[in-house]
Amino acid sequence: MKKRMLILLLLSLFPLKVSAYSKYIIPGGETLGIDVKSDGIMVIGFYKVAGKYNKGTTELKSGDYILEVNNNKVYSVDDLTKEIEDNVNDSSVTLTFKRKDKIKTTELSLIEANGIYKTGLYVKDNITGIGTLSYVDPETKIFGALGHEIVESNSNSIVEIRTGTIFKNEITSIDKSVNGSPGSKNAKFEYQTVFGNIFKNTNYGIYGSYIAPIPEKELIEVAEKEEVKVGNAKIYTVLEGNKIETFDIEIKTINEKSKIKNMTFEIIDKDLVDKTGGVVQGMSGSPIIQNDKIIGAVTHVVIDNVTNGYGIFITTMLEEGER
Repeated sequence: MKKRMLILLLLSLFPLKVSAYSKYIIPGGETLGIDVKSDGIMVIGFYKVAGKYNKGTTELKSGDYILEVNNNKVYSVDDLTKEIEDNVNDSSVTLTFKRKDKIKTTELSLIEANGIYKTGLYVKDNITGIGTLSYVDPETKIFGALGHEIVESNSNSIVEIRTGTIFKNEITSIDKSVNGSPGSKNAKFEYQTVFGNIFKNTNYGIYGSYIAPIPEKELIEVAEKEEVKVGNAKIYTVLEGNKIETFDIEIKTINEKSKIKNMTFEIIDKDLVDKTGGVVQGMSGSPIIQNDKIIGAVTHVVIDNVTNGYGIFITTMLEEGER
């Protein structure tokens, strides 16, 4: 008890603000290929077999993760297919699955249709896409990207990842955004050139260990939330090949109470609007710079006004990356 009181006393005597992340970091802007393997096999939908849906005795739902078949662990769709094929002489298999934090089991019938056994399940085990690197912490080698979570589009659920990588890609073209329909960057993937390993997919972005040589750039100071102001700023992003370019934006509003939509901005750079129409998919994670400090990263487009977007505070990303 005395030791605990002493520690509390020392803490009260030294009310220092300590950040786990570096005060100066390497700004991103590089376009990334992103590939994640899910922690279990994602159920993303159902189809009818012999006129009915086959969801098991305990109702499977989109967003569930299959972990085992007849007590045998499965990590991929190929594993799942093999385990089911090994049991085609039985009328059903036992599936162990995860729903949020709960582990459940169900009996799933194997239904024969035209000599082929079908499960009635649509499943996937990985997601591949593109995004933008936000930063690399030169001391911890932790990177942050996207500024928002990776979501499986069919189930609209955040992907629980087992492993993942970020790798090189080249932007080959842009599908322009128009109000009501966001555009996207199109890319050529170079899977063999891996930049880092992803260990976390959260509402605040994806995070991992940067294993490639650290980009040779000048460090940039991290701005605290209170330093972010309404007014002019810039974003770093790639529109062609691997070339990082700088474009002008204007911060319109600041919201410290929101978890991820901490600022709204408008693209005021005519060149960027001419090339992209506004904020496009693949731009997520592009660092936002103001007064020579990194203040945040692009996260979302405003659907009905695509020259406008949202950004997250860089301190929020850095804190999440260090957890």
